[in-house]
Amino acid sequence: MSVKVVRSSKFRHVFGTAAKKDQCYDGMRITKSNWEGSTYCSVNPKYLAIIVESAGGGAFLVIPLSKVGRVERDAPVVGGHKAGVLDLKWCPHHDDVIASASEDCTVKIWQIPKNGLRESLNEPIVDLVYHQRRVGLIEWHPTVSNILASSGSDHKFCLWDVGCGDVLTEIDLKDVLFSISFNFTGDKIVTACKDRSVRVHDARTLAVLQEQKAHEGAKATQAVFLKDGRIFTTGFSKRSDRQFSIWAKNGDNSLGGCMGPLATESIDSSNGVMYIFYDSDTNVIYLAGKGDSVIRYFEVVDEMPYVYWLANYSSNVPQRGIGFMPKRGINVNNCEINRFYKLAQGSGNQGGYCEPISFTVPRKSELYQEDLYPDTFSGEPSLTADEWFMERRDAPPQLVSMREFFADEGLKQKAKVRSSVLTSGVKKSSAKKPSPENGAAPSPGGFNKPDSTSPVSAPNNEAVESLMNEIKRLKIIVAGHEKRLALLEGS
Repeated sequence: MSVKVVRSSKFRHVFGTAAKKDQCYDGMRITKSNWEGSTYCSVNPKYLAIIVESAGGGAFLVIPLSKVGRVERDAPVVGGHKAGVLDLKWCPHHDDVIASASEDCTVKIWQIPKNGLRESLNEPIVDLVYHQRRVGLIEWHPTVSNILASSGSDHKFCLWDVGCGDVLTEIDLKDVLFSISFNFTGDKIVTACKDRSVRVHDARTLAVLQEQKAHEGAKATQAVFLKDGRIFTTGFSKRSDRQFSIWAKNGDNSLGGCMGPLATESIDSSNGVMYIFYDSDTNVIYLAGKGDSVIRYFEVVDEMPYVYWLANYSSNVPQRGIGFMPKRGINVNNCEINRFYKLAQGSGNQGGYCEPISFTVPRKSELYQEDLYPDTFSGEPSLTADEWFMERRDAPPQLVSMREFFADEGLKQKAKVRSSVLTSGVKKSSAKKPSPENGAAPSPGGFNKPDSTSPVSAPNNEAVESLMNEIKRLKIIVAGHEKRLALLEGS
């Protein structure tokens, strides 16, 4: 008789839950762009940024996360571009700085005022001008301050020092890029190109180190580095089935190897590009496609079959775009491990809306769940641009314990209440307890026996005499009642 063994994983029961309507953001005119390289939305622990339709140029909204509800028609926007905005990325090292790429051939860096936008912002703090055609992709370096990668329809792939506004390195590609992803330490970049090739580049020189046609279909491919150096890709088969593959870091099953990927799995026959959202802390990958109403999630492991399906989150409304919250912004107290911000088009003239979707691992305990939260990226850069580019130094991300984001004030308050209930019935004595040095040994249980010579233990003679007299009186009354009962029984 065969025994079915269920794989053990703490993420087998991850559940996605959409926010209630009053916790969503609605009334916005989401961009109608059909650019396949962007998800039109970027989010960090302070703000939500969404590309919107704008007359006479490109613009995007910046909404404080706490400001849920309807977005006013005259809400301030970031609107300095002369043509439509195609991509947005918040700086991982500064929550008030965001980069935008546009059809006007420029990349602009913006600094949001401390308390959010009170009026429209039209002047960037840095204007990066080099591309000859529209810029469709941007990506910040994960560990180095002020380093940004960009790619445009002029087939140029550029590396910028945002601090001085200069291009550090640039190379010419064969076609347009659909995705850019740095590895964990930031010394390599993987790109997915329209020519169906996935390439690994040296992050400083952008020289191609590995190259492979990852998927045979002609539609857009996406690729990301995993924490251990492996590469995860999504694309299409010859028959236009959507599929994903995982590639080894080195050897025959790596990009450019002779054996192909470690594993390839077909998903369905839909035609939307599947965007990859990777949580490097938990090794959970989420796949979300434009036009889909499903978010699929998987766990990546070291042994075959390398990728395990966990579950699907489904809704009735297809997503127009989507944003992924960094780990610093999730709710640790609710055992939330990830959160998405889904863009969708409302019915009729209601406009578009953004719906937060929380992914949690249910736990009964209210204590901090250490097994769900390895140390995560702190938001602080490990190196400066000069240290990384000029001195050729590499460094992993600076990490911080997720316990710092766990709010235990409520638990402490509950503990105080329980403590006060337990001690409320205990009478406190103002008498000074004798110390062991004075010859009084502590009694079992930790309490000292009262001193027979102390005022508390000394008897009050008048009170004792009064009590004895009362007892005598009561005895006389009882004796009289007994006599009456005896007479009644005799008669």
